[in-house]
Amino acid sequence: MPSREPSSPRIAIWRKLKRLGVAQISDGLVALPADPRTREALEWIAAEVVEAGGTATVWLGRPAAAPAERELAEAMAGARAEEYREVQAEAKAATVLDGSARSAALRRLRGELNRINRRDFFPPPECEQARSAVEALADEAPIRARSSR
Repeated sequence: MPSREPSSPRIAIWRKLKRLGVAQISDGLVALPADPRTREALEWIAAEVVEAGGTATVWLGRPAAAPAERELAEAMAGARAEEYREVQAEAKAATVLDGSARSAALRRLRGELNRINRRDFFPPPECEQARSAVEALADEAPIRARSSR
């Protein structure tokens, strides 16, 4: 895009890229594992950039050295790990909620886990920890409901 100032199309594109789980290599250069889903999504986003008056190209490439590839995968896993830690903390915080507030929190956290999973290409240990925390929240709900009668 011609201007470096924030713009609605630029912000919308960046949000879509973040939802895909890209790793930002440098200004205007992002990376994702090359699978059919990510490639198609990047092609659609590139078309949106062009429609907004910018330039975009989807390239297929790979780091020249294995350590660079590992570093990129670790950075992507680290970003998802942070998101999973947030879900886990929210699930633990929601254990004090009752009734509809707890159910709403559970639905929201399950949705958030699904959104994170779609962009999690290198699952860190925090993935299972967050999933367990959310399921523990779900498992406790019926017990509390029965005991409050």
